[in-house]
Amino acid sequence: MVKKPMLSFWQIWNMSFGFLGIQFGFALQNANVSRIFQTLGGDVDRLAVYWLAAPLTGLIIQPIVGHYSDKTWGRLGRRRPYLLVGAVLASLALLFMPNSPTLWIAVGTLWIMDASINISMEPFRAFVGDNLPSEQRTSGFAMQSFFIGTGAIIASFLPYSMTNWFGIENTAPDGIIPPSVKWSFYIGGIVFLGAVLWTVFRSKEYSPEEMKAFETEKMKTNSSVVLNYRPASQLLNVFLRNGIIFLIVGLALVWFVYFKELEKEMYIMGGGLAVYGVIQFVTYLLTKIKKTENGLVEIMTDMINMPKTMGQMALVQFFSWFALFAMWIYTTAAVTGHVYGTSDTTSELYNEGADWVGVLFGIYNGFAAAVAFGLPVLAKYTSRKITHSISLIIGGLGLISFYFITNPNLLLVSMVAVGIAWASILSMPYAILTGSLPANKMGVYMGIFNFFIVIPQILAASILGFMMRRFFDGDAIWALVAGGISMIIAAATVIIVDDVDHP
Repeated sequence: MVKKPMLSFWQIWNMSFGFLGIQFGFALQNANVSRIFQTLGGDVDRLAVYWLAAPLTGLIIQPIVGHYSDKTWGRLGRRRPYLLVGAVLASLALLFMPNSPTLWIAVGTLWIMDASINISMEPFRAFVGDNLPSEQRTSGFAMQSFFIGTGAIIASFLPYSMTNWFGIENTAPDGIIPPSVKWSFYIGGIVFLGAVLWTVFRSKEYSPEEMKAFETEKMKTNSSVVLNYRPASQLLNVFLRNGIIFLIVGLALVWFVYFKELEKEMYIMGGGLAVYGVIQFVTYLLTKIKKTENGLVEIMTDMINMPKTMGQMALVQFFSWFALFAMWIYTTAAVTGHVYGTSDTTSELYNEGADWVGVLFGIYNGFAAAVAFGLPVLAKYTSRKITHSISLIIGGLGLISFYFITNPNLLLVSMVAVGIAWASILSMPYAILTGSLPANKMGVYMGIFNFFIVIPQILAASILGFMMRRFFDGDAIWALVAGGISMIIAAATVIIVDDVDHP
């Protein structure tokens, strides 16, 4: 029998350690970029639009990196070269971001930074799927959750600790990023690169021949994981149909927004649908003339052939990440406005509230790290699906509770609840998904799976600002309530998922 061998604790530790640095970068971005945008003159109700760069880069970059990493093999293996390149670029972006002289340079830097982080992050998910047997996959992704939480709690606390422990100023003149934020980003760039280098040089990968042998044995022992794959030549009508539907719906939505004179960010939804329709038409034409040996056709073909489990998990991911994106964008504005009662970015009270948001983000990430290894135990006695559903319900209630709290200290309890959901979101969906994926397409499917993280973020960027201005008088707290409801809906949709190789 040819089966992936069990790895030791320290082998799993080494292959996951790079996520400490990746989440260090993400946590600094999530907790501080809205603050940077507001400091540079960005409006609260436009924050979602400024943030749109982040999910769009993930939408484009991750499938491409996954597709080509599946086909790469060299001295550093097939995933590790991408980990290294992304780490170098992301570290440089982290160093530059707090020195952005204008709002639009900061938005552009976010685009570059998020693209670079995605180049490193995407192969890490496939890395675990490549190297661990089914029995250890839940633990492997839980280890990633541990490092994600550990990195994020340290990074989230940095601006607060810089001011309160080291006496570095957390205020600055109008339009200038405070020194405490700058130094936090400098430290983040160094940690990001160092952690990824640890994984790159202290982990190994199985050769293509070994992976093929493992995959053959898996399909022999579990027929549920065999993928009914149709080549592009058999999908011509699908490409054409999708192109027509998405283009018509997208253009109709653009026209509706224009005719009704709705907010400009609403164009994002219609434009995105229309662009996807055009991509489907291009795929159709390339396939029609038998030009199928290219990344675009292969990725679109893989997407249509996605395993059933992946399609089911897409719904769960959609509602989960809509909630998270609402939280990341609007927590600073919600806490400073709803709890501290100010929106003046130059005031000491606003910056005190913004620093407290960093603490809150650190708490949910820290608690995620603390409970990460408890989730596989709960999954062992129940199932991965039940574990994920319970965690999402708790997180949703935590977000909704922000509306009812006026004492900043009580928000710590809310963030503990969010931390439970975050730990599960970082591990359970990938543990469920990986068992249904073919080894030779692990990377591209992990990249395509990112669509179901990015699309809800784009939707959130399109409608949350519109909803707040039209219905809630710009009060950011309602974005967190909407996020909590969305997370509870995600918990309900877990029921339909087929976990094909649950141990």
